[in-house]
Amino acid sequence: MANTKSAQKRARQAAQRRRRNMSLRTAVRTAIRRVKKAIASGDRQAALAAFQSSQAILDRVAAKGVLHANAAARHKSRLAQAIKALA
Repeated sequence: MANTKSAQKRARQAAQRRRRNMSLRTAVRTAIRRVKKAIASGDRQAALAAFQSSQAILDRVAAKGVLHANAAARHKSRLAQAIKALA
């Protein structure tokens, strides 16, 4: 346990940040899963719609620094390639 008042505050802040980051990471995984599910079903329109929303989520999370910018770009690129392969 933290000994000083400032260390206690830091521990509180870290816990709060961790909760926020975990929820953002979960949102990213869910968005990616939705796109993959639409691709697997073969529905190009649904996949494109899911991809649009997942792009926004990935960009937002990368801007916050929860996910590295290159990791977000890699996810978007791979999903786009998979959707393009449906055509």
